[in-house]
Amino acid sequence: MHAAAFAAGVGPTRAAVTTPLTFAASANCARYLGAEVRFADVQPDTLNIDPDRVSAELGRDCGAVVAVDYAGQPADLSELKRIAEGGGAVLIEDAAHALGATYQGHRVGSIAHLTTFSLHPVKQITTGEGGVVTTDDAQLAARVRRFRNHGIDIDARQREHMGSWFYEMRELGYNYRLTDLQCALGTSQLASLTAWVERRRALVRKYANAFADERALELPVVRPDRESAWHLYVIRLRLEHLRVSRAEVYRALRAENIGVNVHYIPVPWHPYYQQLGFARGLWPIAEAAYDRIVSLPMWAGMTDDDADDVIAAVRKVLKAYAR
Repeated sequence: MHAAAFAAGVGPTRAAVTTPLTFAASANCARYLGAEVRFADVQPDTLNIDPDRVSAELGRDCGAVVAVDYAGQPADLSELKRIAEGGGAVLIEDAAHALGATYQGHRVGSIAHLTTFSLHPVKQITTGEGGVVTTDDAQLAARVRRFRNHGIDIDARQREHMGSWFYEMRELGYNYRLTDLQCALGTSQLASLTAWVERRRALVRKYANAFADERALELPVVRPDRESAWHLYVIRLRLEHLRVSRAEVYRALRAENIGVNVHYIPVPWHPYYQQLGFARGLWPIAEAAYDRIVSLPMWAGMTDDDADDVIAAVRKVLKAYAR
C-alpha cells in the first residue's frame, strides 16, 4: 500500500480518499507520505466505499482514491476509476481480501490503475508477510519497483544480466523486497487458489441456507456483476430483535469456542486519527454498521462439521438473547 501510494504521487500536496470501514493500512499508506486522508462513507448493502461520497471528497489536490474490496467483494471499480481519472487521481484498489474475485467478468488485479494484495498468513495465499502490486502502467510499475528497492533504478539481477556494476538511487525508497524463499512459498500455492476460493463459496452457501430464516441476522449481499473471494463472512445483527448489544453476542460466541471477530473499528475512531481532528458521526453508515457486524469463521480448511459447529452456536446464542 505504501509503495502504491508513492507510485500514485500521494504526498504533502496530494491527498487520498478512502473508506472508514477498513484496516488502518488503507489510510496509513497516505499518512506515511505526509498526505491528508479523507474518508468517504460506505454503501449500506455491500459496505464498500460509496462512489457518490468519493466524488464529494475528491478535489484537484487528490492523488489517489483507495478503494477497499470489503470482505472480498470488489468495490464499484469502473465508476471509481472514472471518478478518479476525472479528478486527476489514481485508483488504488486495496484487494487484500479479494484475491480470486471478479468484477464485471474481469479478475481483480486487472482493473484499477494499481491493485494491492496482501500475503499475510490469514489471506488466500500467504508468504508469511508482504504483498503484491499489479498494474498495466509501465511508469507506475517502475516507480513501485524502485520504491521497494531503496529508490534504486536497476536491481542486482538486471546489473548481472547487463554485466554492469553501475546503478543510481533516484528517489528515497525502502527495502520492501520479498525474499526468494517467501516468493517460492507464495507461488507454490497459486495452483490451489481456485479450489480454495470455491471452498469458501461453498461454506458461504451453507451459512446462507442455515441463517436464511434468522430474523436477528442481516446476511452479506453480493451484487450480480461481481464474485466475492469471501475472505470474510460478515453478518450484521438486527439489534431490535435482541435483548443485548453486539458485545454480548460476541462474548457468548467466544464462550462457545467460535472464533468470531469484528472487521473493523472505523479508522477515524482510532486515537491517532482522532488526534488529527476527525470527529465521530461523520460516516453514519459505516459507524452504524460497526455496532452490528460480526465476522464468522471463514477459511478454506474448514470442514462441514466446523461450519455446523458455527451454525449451531450462532443459533443457540441468538435464541438465548431473542427479544
